[in-house]
Amino acid sequence: MEWLAATDSELARQVLQRGIAAVYVIAFLSTAAQFPALLGEKGFLPVPRLLAFAGKRVGPTLFRWRYSDALLRAVAWTGAAIALLLVIGVPQAGPPWVPMLAFLAIWLLYLSIVNVGQTFYGFGWESLLLEAGFTAAFLGSNETAPPTTIMILFVWLVFRLEFGAGMIKMRGGEEWRNLTALYYHHETQPMPNPVSRYAHLLPKPIHRLEVLGNHFVQLVVPFLLFFPQPIATVAAALVILTQGWLVLSGNFAWLNWITIVLAFAAVSDSAVHWLVPAIPADLGQEDPLPLYWLVITLAATALLVVLSFWPARNLLSRRQLMNASFNRWHLVNAYGAFGSVTRRRYEIAVEGTRDELPSADADWREYKFKGKPTEPERMPRQFAPYHLRLDWLMWFLPLGGDDRWFIAFLRRLLEADRSTLRLMREDPFGGERPRWVRARMYLYRFTTREEKRESGDWWVRTPIRIVVRPVRLEDFR
Repeated sequence: MEWLAATDSELARQVLQRGIAAVYVIAFLSTAAQFPALLGEKGFLPVPRLLAFAGKRVGPTLFRWRYSDALLRAVAWTGAAIALLLVIGVPQAGPPWVPMLAFLAIWLLYLSIVNVGQTFYGFGWESLLLEAGFTAAFLGSNETAPPTTIMILFVWLVFRLEFGAGMIKMRGGEEWRNLTALYYHHETQPMPNPVSRYAHLLPKPIHRLEVLGNHFVQLVVPFLLFFPQPIATVAAALVILTQGWLVLSGNFAWLNWITIVLAFAAVSDSAVHWLVPAIPADLGQEDPLPLYWLVITLAATALLVVLSFWPARNLLSRRQLMNASFNRWHLVNAYGAFGSVTRRRYEIAVEGTRDELPSADADWREYKFKGKPTEPERMPRQFAPYHLRLDWLMWFLPLGGDDRWFIAFLRRLLEADRSTLRLMREDPFGGERPRWVRARMYLYRFTTREEKRESGDWWVRTPIRIVVRPVRLEDFR
Protein backbone atom coordinates (compact mmCIF):
# COMPACT_ATOMS: atom_id res chain seq x y z
CA MET A 1 0.00 0.00 0.00
CA GLU A 2 3.04 2.29 -0.15
CA TRP A 3 1.86 3.66 -3.49
CA LEU A 4 -1.04 5.38 -1.66
CA ALA A 5 1.43 7.84 -0.12
CA ALA A 6 2.49 10.56 -2.58
CA THR A 7 5.95 11.07 -1.09
CA ASP A 8 7.07 13.29 -3.99
CA SER A 9 4.23 15.81 -3.55
CA GLU A 10 4.91 17.63 -0.28
CA LEU A 11 5.47 21.01 -1.94
CA ALA A 12 2.25 20.51 -3.90
CA ARG A 13 0.37 19.69 -0.70
CA GLN A 14 1.64 22.82 1.06
CA VAL A 15 0.71 25.06 -1.87
CA LEU A 16 -2.73 23.46 -2.20
CA GLN A 17 -3.65 23.68 1.46
CA ARG A 18 -2.37 27.18 2.08
CA GLY A 19 -3.36 28.58 -1.31
CA ILE A 20 -6.93 27.26 -1.20
CA ALA A 21 -7.28 28.52 2.38
CA ALA A 22 -6.01 31.96 1.33
CA VAL A 23 -8.74 32.19 -1.30
CA TYR A 24 -11.30 31.23 1.33
CA VAL A 25 -10.07 34.14 3.47
CA ILE A 26 -10.70 36.51 0.55
CA ALA A 27 -14.10 34.96 -0.18
CA PHE A 28 -15.27 35.28 3.42
CA LEU A 29 -14.01 38.87 3.71
CA SER A 30 -15.79 39.73 0.47
CA THR A 31 -18.96 38.21 1.86
CA ALA A 32 -18.76 40.09 5.17
CA ALA A 33 -18.32 43.39 3.33
CA GLN A 34 -20.93 42.96 0.56
CA PHE A 35 -23.51 40.30 1.41
CA PRO A 36 -25.74 42.35 3.78
CA ALA A 37 -26.27 45.10 1.21
CA LEU A 38 -26.81 42.69 -1.67
CA LEU A 39 -28.72 39.84 -0.04
CA GLY A 40 -29.28 40.71 3.60
CA GLU A 41 -32.42 41.59 5.50
CA LYS A 42 -32.81 44.79 3.46
CA GLY A 43 -30.78 43.64 0.47
CA PHE A 44 -31.63 43.71 -3.22
CA LEU A 45 -32.57 40.00 -3.12
CA PRO A 46 -33.26 39.38 0.58
CA VAL A 47 -32.39 35.91 1.87
CA PRO A 48 -35.40 35.80 4.25
CA ARG A 49 -37.71 36.21 1.26
CA LEU A 50 -35.87 33.43 -0.61
CA LEU A 51 -36.17 31.07 2.36
CA ALA A 52 -39.85 31.89 2.79
CA PHE A 53 -40.69 31.06 -0.83
CA ALA A 54 -38.15 28.35 -1.70
CA GLY A 55 -38.08 26.49 1.60
CA LYS A 56 -36.38 23.10 1.33
CA ARG A 57 -35.55 23.67 -2.32
CA VAL A 58 -32.67 25.85 -1.13
CA GLY A 59 -29.52 23.74 -0.85
CA PRO A 60 -27.81 22.84 2.44
CA THR A 61 -27.34 26.00 4.50
CA LEU A 62 -27.04 27.05 8.13
CA PHE A 63 -29.54 29.80 7.38
CA ARG A 64 -32.42 27.43 6.61
CA TRP A 65 -34.05 27.99 10.00
CA ARG A 66 -33.00 31.58 10.61
CA TYR A 67 -31.23 34.38 8.79
CA SER A 68 -29.96 37.68 10.13
CA ASP A 69 -27.20 39.99 8.98
CA ALA A 70 -25.49 39.50 12.34
CA LEU A 71 -25.50 35.71 11.87
CA LEU A 72 -24.19 36.11 8.33
CA ARG A 73 -21.29 38.22 9.55
CA ALA A 74 -20.56 35.70 12.31
CA VAL A 75 -20.41 32.89 9.74
CA ALA A 76 -18.15 34.93 7.44
CA TRP A 77 -15.73 36.04 10.16
CA THR A 78 -15.58 32.54 11.66
CA GLY A 79 -14.78 31.09 8.25
CA ALA A 80 -12.12 33.73 7.62
CA ALA A 81 -10.48 33.00 10.98
CA ILE A 82 -10.34 29.22 10.40
CA ALA A 83 -9.05 29.73 6.87
CA LEU A 84 -6.35 32.09 8.14
CA LEU A 85 -5.16 29.42 10.59
CA LEU A 86 -4.83 27.03 7.63
CA VAL A 87 -2.84 29.62 5.68
CA ILE A 88 -0.43 29.92 8.61
CA GLY A 89 -0.28 26.13 8.91
CA VAL A 90 -1.53 25.69 12.49
CA PRO A 91 -3.98 22.77 11.92
CA GLN A 92 -1.44 21.05 9.66
CA ALA A 93 0.96 20.73 12.61
CA GLY A 94 -1.37 18.20 14.27
CA PRO A 95 -2.70 14.80 13.20
CA PRO A 96 -4.35 14.61 9.76
CA TRP A 97 -7.91 14.77 11.10
CA VAL A 98 -7.32 18.32 12.41
CA PRO A 99 -6.85 20.07 9.02
CA MET A 100 -9.59 17.80 7.70
CA LEU A 101 -12.08 19.23 10.20
CA ALA A 102 -10.83 22.77 9.53
CA PHE A 103 -11.33 22.46 5.75
CA LEU A 104 -14.72 20.78 6.14
CA ALA A 105 -15.75 23.62 8.45
CA ILE A 106 -14.91 26.39 5.96
CA TRP A 107 -16.45 24.35 3.14
CA LEU A 108 -19.73 24.00 5.04
CA LEU A 109 -19.74 27.65 6.12
CA TYR A 110 -19.15 28.90 2.59
CA LEU A 111 -21.62 26.37 1.17
CA SER A 112 -24.24 27.91 3.47
CA ILE A 113 -23.52 31.29 1.93
CA VAL A 114 -23.42 30.19 -1.72
CA ASN A 115 -26.69 28.25 -1.49
CA VAL A 116 -28.57 31.42 -0.52
CA GLY A 117 -26.43 33.78 -2.62
CA GLN A 118 -28.69 33.60 -5.70
CA THR A 119 -27.43 35.47 -8.77
CA PHE A 120 -24.70 37.29 -6.81
CA TYR A 121 -23.08 33.92 -6.03
CA GLY A 122 -23.92 32.24 -9.32
CA PHE A 123 -20.36 32.23 -10.68
CA GLY A 124 -18.32 29.14 -11.51
CA TRP A 125 -15.50 30.09 -9.16
CA GLU A 126 -17.85 29.74 -6.18
CA SER A 127 -18.41 26.05 -6.95
CA LEU A 128 -14.72 25.68 -7.78
CA LEU A 129 -13.73 27.01 -4.37
CA LEU A 130 -16.20 24.69 -2.64
CA GLU A 131 -14.97 21.61 -4.50
CA ALA A 132 -11.34 22.53 -3.88
CA GLY A 133 -11.97 23.09 -0.16
CA PHE A 134 -13.74 19.75 0.29
CA THR A 135 -11.01 17.86 -1.57
CA ALA A 136 -8.25 19.65 0.37
CA ALA A 137 -9.76 18.29 3.59
CA PHE A 138 -8.21 14.91 2.77
CA LEU A 139 -4.65 16.04 2.04
CA GLY A 140 -3.60 15.19 5.58
CA SER A 141 -1.12 17.00 7.81
CA ASN A 142 2.62 17.35 8.15
CA GLU A 143 2.68 14.00 9.97
CA THR A 144 1.81 12.05 6.81
CA ALA A 145 2.45 12.13 3.08
CA PRO A 146 -0.48 13.37 0.99
CA PRO A 147 -2.62 10.48 -0.32
CA THR A 148 -1.95 9.64 -3.95
CA THR A 149 -5.66 9.27 -4.78
CA ILE A 150 -6.43 12.77 -3.48
CA MET A 151 -3.57 14.26 -5.51
CA ILE A 152 -4.97 12.52 -8.62
CA LEU A 153 -8.41 13.94 -7.87
CA PHE A 154 -6.90 17.43 -7.78
CA VAL A 155 -5.34 16.79 -11.19
CA TRP A 156 -8.75 15.59 -12.38
CA LEU A 157 -10.20 18.88 -11.10
CA VAL A 158 -7.65 20.91 -13.10
CA PHE A 159 -8.37 18.74 -16.14
CA ARG A 160 -12.12 19.47 -15.93
CA LEU A 161 -11.45 23.14 -15.34
CA GLU A 162 -9.12 23.58 -18.32
CA PHE A 163 -10.49 21.02 -20.79
CA GLY A 164 -14.06 22.04 -20.00
CA ALA A 165 -13.19 25.67 -20.73
CA GLY A 166 -11.51 24.65 -23.97
CA MET A 167 -14.43 22.55 -25.18
CA ILE A 168 -17.00 25.21 -24.32
CA LYS A 169 -15.06 27.60 -26.54
CA MET A 170 -14.84 25.16 -29.44
CA ARG A 171 -18.57 24.45 -29.16
CA GLY A 172 -19.38 28.11 -28.63
CA GLY A 173 -18.83 31.24 -30.66
CA GLU A 174 -17.23 31.16 -34.09
CA GLU A 175 -14.67 33.74 -32.91
CA TRP A 176 -12.83 31.00 -30.97
CA ARG A 177 -12.65 28.73 -34.00
CA ASN A 178 -11.51 31.44 -36.44
CA LEU A 179 -9.00 32.79 -33.86
CA THR A 180 -10.50 36.30 -33.64
CA ALA A 181 -11.87 36.14 -30.07
CA LEU A 182 -9.11 38.28 -28.59
CA TYR A 183 -9.73 41.04 -31.09
CA TYR A 184 -12.53 41.91 -28.67
CA HIS A 185 -12.14 40.11 -25.34
CA HIS A 186 -9.60 42.37 -23.62
CA GLU A 187 -11.90 45.33 -24.28
CA THR A 188 -15.26 43.69 -23.56
CA GLN A 189 -14.37 41.48 -20.57
CA PRO A 190 -16.48 42.14 -17.46
CA MET A 191 -13.93 44.19 -15.54
CA PRO A 192 -10.74 45.31 -17.33
CA ASN A 193 -7.62 46.17 -15.36
CA PRO A 194 -4.70 48.57 -16.07
CA VAL A 195 -3.09 46.15 -18.55
CA SER A 196 -6.25 45.32 -20.50
CA ARG A 197 -6.07 48.31 -22.82
CA TYR A 198 -2.45 47.60 -23.73
CA ALA A 199 -3.31 43.96 -24.37
CA HIS A 200 -6.23 45.04 -26.57
CA LEU A 201 -3.96 47.27 -28.68
CA LEU A 202 -1.52 44.45 -29.49
CA PRO A 203 -1.32 43.58 -33.21
CA LYS A 204 -4.01 41.20 -34.44
CA PRO A 205 -1.51 38.45 -35.39
CA ILE A 206 -0.48 38.33 -31.72
CA HIS A 207 -4.14 38.03 -30.72
CA ARG A 208 -4.49 35.07 -33.05
CA LEU A 209 -1.42 33.46 -31.49
CA GLU A 210 -2.96 34.06 -28.05
CA VAL A 211 -6.05 32.11 -29.09
CA LEU A 212 -3.94 29.31 -30.54
CA GLY A 213 -1.93 29.13 -27.34
CA ASN A 214 -5.14 29.07 -25.33
CA HIS A 215 -6.48 26.15 -27.37
CA PHE A 216 -3.24 24.21 -26.89
CA VAL A 217 -3.14 24.77 -23.13
CA GLN A 218 -6.82 23.98 -22.63
CA LEU A 219 -7.30 21.13 -25.11
CA VAL A 220 -3.93 19.31 -25.17
CA VAL A 221 -1.99 20.17 -22.03
CA PRO A 222 -4.66 18.86 -19.58
CA PHE A 223 -4.00 15.30 -20.77
CA LEU A 224 -0.29 15.74 -20.07
CA LEU A 225 -1.05 16.45 -16.40
CA PHE A 226 -1.60 12.69 -15.97
CA PHE A 227 1.73 11.74 -17.58
CA PRO A 228 4.78 10.61 -15.57
CA GLN A 229 7.18 13.21 -14.20
CA PRO A 230 8.66 15.53 -15.29
CA ILE A 231 6.08 15.82 -18.11
CA ALA A 232 3.27 16.49 -15.63
CA THR A 233 5.26 19.29 -14.00
CA VAL A 234 5.95 20.89 -17.38
CA ALA A 235 2.22 20.70 -18.19
CA ALA A 236 1.39 22.31 -14.84
CA ALA A 237 3.93 25.07 -15.56
CA LEU A 238 2.18 25.83 -18.86
CA VAL A 239 -1.17 26.11 -17.09
CA ILE A 240 0.37 28.39 -14.46
CA LEU A 241 1.98 30.64 -17.07
CA THR A 242 -1.23 31.10 -19.06
CA GLN A 243 -3.21 31.76 -15.90
CA GLY A 244 -0.58 34.30 -14.91
CA TRP A 245 -1.23 36.20 -18.15
CA LEU A 246 -4.94 36.24 -17.34
CA VAL A 247 -4.14 37.60 -13.86
CA LEU A 248 -2.09 40.39 -15.47
CA SER A 249 -4.70 41.33 -18.06
CA GLY A 250 -8.04 41.13 -16.28
CA ASN A 251 -10.14 40.95 -13.09
CA PHE A 252 -11.72 37.51 -12.88
CA ALA A 253 -12.13 37.39 -9.09
CA TRP A 254 -10.11 34.42 -7.78
CA LEU A 255 -10.68 32.13 -10.78
CA ASN A 256 -7.16 32.43 -12.20
CA TRP A 257 -5.50 32.61 -8.80
CA ILE A 258 -7.01 29.37 -7.53
CA THR A 259 -6.32 27.66 -10.87
CA ILE A 260 -2.63 28.47 -10.39
CA VAL A 261 -2.79 26.94 -6.91
CA LEU A 262 -4.61 23.82 -8.14
CA ALA A 263 -2.12 23.29 -10.97
CA PHE A 264 0.56 22.61 -8.37
CA ALA A 265 -1.11 19.24 -7.78
CA ALA A 266 0.84 17.96 -10.80
CA VAL A 267 4.18 19.43 -9.65
CA SER A 268 6.67 16.99 -8.08
CA ASP A 269 9.27 17.78 -5.43
CA SER A 270 12.01 16.16 -7.52
CA ALA A 271 11.21 18.28 -10.58
CA VAL A 272 11.28 21.46 -8.48
CA HIS A 273 14.57 20.36 -6.89
CA TRP A 274 16.06 19.85 -10.36
CA LEU A 275 14.98 23.36 -11.33
CA VAL A 276 15.86 24.98 -7.97
CA PRO A 277 18.54 22.84 -6.24
CA ALA A 278 18.22 24.89 -3.04
CA ILE A 279 14.80 23.26 -2.48
CA PRO A 280 15.31 19.73 -1.04
CA ALA A 281 14.07 16.80 -3.08
CA ASP A 282 12.91 14.84 -0.01
CA LEU A 283 10.42 17.24 1.57
CA GLY A 284 7.75 14.65 2.29
CA GLN A 285 7.14 12.00 4.91
CA GLU A 286 8.21 8.43 4.12
CA ASP A 287 6.09 6.72 6.79
CA PRO A 288 3.00 4.76 5.68
CA LEU A 289 -0.41 6.35 6.11
CA PRO A 290 -2.22 5.44 9.36
CA LEU A 291 -4.94 2.85 8.81
CA TYR A 292 -7.78 5.10 9.98
CA TRP A 293 -6.59 7.87 7.65
CA LEU A 294 -6.29 5.43 4.78
CA VAL A 295 -9.91 4.37 5.28
CA ILE A 296 -11.12 7.99 5.40
CA THR A 297 -9.23 9.07 2.27
CA LEU A 298 -10.30 6.02 0.28
CA ALA A 299 -13.93 6.65 1.25
CA ALA A 300 -13.61 10.29 0.15
CA THR A 301 -11.94 9.14 -3.08
CA ALA A 302 -14.78 6.70 -3.80
CA LEU A 303 -17.37 9.43 -3.24
CA LEU A 304 -15.66 11.89 -5.58
CA VAL A 305 -15.08 9.22 -8.23
CA VAL A 306 -18.77 8.30 -8.24
CA LEU A 307 -19.77 11.97 -8.47
CA SER A 308 -17.38 12.35 -11.42
CA PHE A 309 -19.75 10.46 -13.72
CA TRP A 310 -21.99 13.48 -14.42
CA PRO A 311 -19.27 16.07 -15.20
CA ALA A 312 -17.37 13.49 -17.28
CA ARG A 313 -20.51 12.85 -19.33
CA ASN A 314 -21.01 16.59 -19.64
CA LEU A 315 -17.53 17.02 -21.15
CA LEU A 316 -18.52 14.65 -23.96
CA SER A 317 -21.97 16.16 -24.51
CA ARG A 318 -22.78 18.31 -27.52
CA ARG A 319 -24.94 20.36 -25.17
CA GLN A 320 -22.15 20.87 -22.68
CA LEU A 321 -23.16 22.81 -19.58
CA MET A 322 -20.90 25.61 -18.41
CA ASN A 323 -20.30 26.19 -14.68
CA ALA A 324 -22.90 23.66 -13.55
CA SER A 325 -23.28 21.75 -10.29
CA PHE A 326 -24.86 18.29 -10.37
CA ASN A 327 -25.56 18.13 -6.62
CA ARG A 328 -26.48 20.61 -3.91
CA TRP A 329 -23.11 20.16 -2.19
CA HIS A 330 -21.21 21.66 -5.15
CA LEU A 331 -18.88 18.68 -5.43
CA VAL A 332 -17.28 17.59 -8.74
CA ASN A 333 -18.74 20.32 -10.94
CA ALA A 334 -18.59 21.30 -14.61
CA TYR A 335 -16.55 24.39 -15.45
CA GLY A 336 -15.92 26.71 -18.36
CA ALA A 337 -15.98 30.38 -19.24
CA PHE A 338 -16.58 32.69 -22.19
CA GLY A 339 -18.04 30.20 -24.63
CA SER A 340 -18.71 33.28 -26.73
CA VAL A 341 -17.17 36.75 -26.66
CA THR A 342 -19.16 39.97 -26.84
CA ARG A 343 -17.85 42.26 -29.57
CA ARG A 344 -19.08 45.60 -28.25
CA ARG A 345 -18.99 46.89 -24.69
CA TYR A 346 -22.24 48.36 -23.39
CA GLU A 347 -22.35 49.84 -19.91
CA ILE A 348 -25.25 51.01 -17.78
CA ALA A 349 -24.65 54.32 -16.01
CA VAL A 350 -26.85 55.24 -13.05
CA GLU A 351 -27.62 58.92 -12.49
CA GLY A 352 -29.59 60.90 -9.94
CA THR A 353 -30.84 64.43 -9.48
CA ARG A 354 -32.23 66.48 -6.60
CA ASP A 355 -34.15 68.77 -8.94
CA GLU A 356 -37.93 68.90 -8.65
CA LEU A 357 -38.49 67.82 -12.24
CA PRO A 358 -36.43 65.16 -14.08
CA SER A 359 -36.00 67.15 -17.29
CA ALA A 360 -33.12 66.82 -19.68
CA ASP A 361 -31.75 70.10 -18.29
CA ALA A 362 -31.79 68.86 -14.68
CA ASP A 363 -28.55 68.50 -12.73
CA TRP A 364 -27.99 64.80 -13.36
CA ARG A 365 -25.03 63.34 -11.46
CA GLU A 366 -23.52 59.91 -12.08
CA TYR A 367 -22.85 57.33 -9.39
CA LYS A 368 -19.27 56.03 -9.62
CA PHE A 369 -18.55 52.31 -9.28
CA LYS A 370 -15.35 50.85 -7.85
CA GLY A 371 -14.46 48.47 -10.65
CA LYS A 372 -16.67 48.79 -13.69
CA PRO A 373 -15.89 51.58 -16.20
CA THR A 374 -17.57 54.91 -15.53
CA GLU A 375 -15.74 58.16 -16.34
CA PRO A 376 -13.59 57.88 -19.51
CA GLU A 377 -10.49 59.45 -17.95
CA ARG A 378 -10.23 56.92 -15.11
CA MET A 379 -7.71 54.12 -15.46
CA PRO A 380 -9.21 50.65 -14.82
CA ARG A 381 -8.08 49.30 -11.47
CA GLN A 382 -6.86 45.89 -10.29
CA PHE A 383 -9.20 44.24 -7.78
CA ALA A 384 -8.85 40.48 -8.32
CA PRO A 385 -8.67 38.16 -6.48
CA TYR A 386 -11.19 40.25 -4.52
CA HIS A 387 -14.64 39.96 -6.08
CA LEU A 388 -16.76 43.10 -6.61
CA ARG A 389 -20.12 41.39 -7.01
CA LEU A 390 -22.25 44.44 -7.81
CA ASP A 391 -19.84 45.62 -10.51
CA TRP A 392 -19.82 42.17 -12.13
CA LEU A 393 -23.62 42.01 -12.23
CA MET A 394 -23.71 45.47 -13.81
CA TRP A 395 -21.75 44.05 -16.76
CA PHE A 396 -24.46 41.44 -17.34
CA LEU A 397 -27.33 43.96 -17.38
CA PRO A 398 -27.05 44.98 -21.07
CA LEU A 399 -26.84 41.28 -22.00
CA GLY A 400 -30.29 40.54 -20.56
CA GLY A 401 -31.32 38.13 -17.85
CA ASP A 402 -32.65 38.62 -14.32
CA ASP A 403 -32.73 42.31 -13.44
CA ARG A 404 -34.93 42.20 -10.29
CA TRP A 405 -31.93 43.11 -8.17
CA PHE A 406 -31.30 46.24 -10.28
CA ILE A 407 -34.77 47.64 -9.58
CA ALA A 408 -34.16 47.13 -5.87
CA PHE A 409 -30.74 48.77 -6.26
CA LEU A 410 -32.34 51.91 -7.72
CA ARG A 411 -34.74 52.04 -4.82
CA ARG A 412 -31.89 51.81 -2.30
CA LEU A 413 -30.16 54.72 -4.06
CA LEU A 414 -33.34 56.79 -3.74
CA GLU A 415 -33.35 55.94 -0.04
CA ALA A 416 -29.64 56.84 0.25
CA ASP A 417 -29.19 53.46 1.96
CA ARG A 418 -25.80 53.55 3.66
CA SER A 419 -24.91 49.90 3.12
CA THR A 420 -25.66 50.27 -0.60
CA LEU A 421 -23.67 53.48 -0.92
CA ARG A 422 -20.67 51.73 0.68
CA LEU A 423 -20.61 49.46 -2.37
CA MET A 424 -20.05 52.51 -4.57
CA ARG A 425 -16.82 54.43 -5.10
CA GLU A 426 -18.53 57.81 -5.05
CA ASP A 427 -21.98 59.03 -4.07
CA PRO A 428 -22.52 62.32 -5.94
CA PHE A 429 -24.98 63.51 -3.27
CA GLY A 430 -22.81 63.01 -0.21
CA GLY A 431 -25.30 60.78 1.58
CA GLU A 432 -28.38 62.88 0.81
CA ARG A 433 -31.37 61.42 -1.01
CA PRO A 434 -31.81 62.19 -4.71
CA ARG A 435 -35.34 62.94 -5.86
CA TRP A 436 -35.01 60.98 -9.09
CA VAL A 437 -32.74 58.29 -10.53
CA ARG A 438 -32.43 56.95 -14.05
CA ALA A 439 -30.22 54.56 -16.02
CA ARG A 440 -28.50 55.27 -19.34
CA MET A 441 -26.73 52.93 -21.72
CA TYR A 442 -23.36 53.85 -23.24
CA LEU A 443 -21.13 52.20 -25.79
CA TYR A 444 -17.55 52.03 -24.51
CA ARG A 445 -14.32 51.35 -26.37
CA PHE A 446 -10.68 51.77 -25.45
CA THR A 447 -8.97 54.86 -26.82
CA THR A 448 -6.36 54.40 -29.53
CA ARG A 449 -2.78 55.40 -28.82
CA GLU A 450 -3.32 58.70 -30.60
CA GLU A 451 -6.54 59.46 -28.70
CA LYS A 452 -4.81 58.64 -25.42
CA ARG A 453 -1.95 61.04 -26.16
CA GLU A 454 -4.34 63.86 -27.08
CA SER A 455 -6.95 63.51 -24.32
CA GLY A 456 -5.40 61.31 -21.64
CA ASP A 457 -8.61 59.27 -21.61
CA TRP A 458 -8.72 55.49 -21.32
CA TRP A 459 -12.18 55.14 -22.82
CA VAL A 460 -14.38 56.71 -25.45
CA ARG A 461 -18.04 56.42 -24.55
CA THR A 462 -21.04 57.15 -26.75
CA PRO A 463 -24.59 57.64 -25.39
CA ILE A 464 -27.03 55.06 -26.73
CA ARG A 465 -30.38 55.45 -24.95
CA ILE A 466 -32.21 55.74 -21.66
CA VAL A 467 -32.91 52.23 -20.34
CA VAL A 468 -34.73 53.23 -17.13
CA ARG A 469 -36.70 56.46 -17.32
CA PRO A 470 -36.56 58.73 -14.26
CA VAL A 471 -38.19 57.19 -11.21
CA ARG A 472 -38.73 58.49 -7.69
CA LEU A 473 -39.24 56.73 -4.39
CA GLU A 474 -43.02 57.12 -4.56
CA ASP A 475 -43.06 55.06 -7.77
CA PHE A 476 -41.88 52.01 -5.83
CA ARG A 477 -44.58 52.30 -3.24
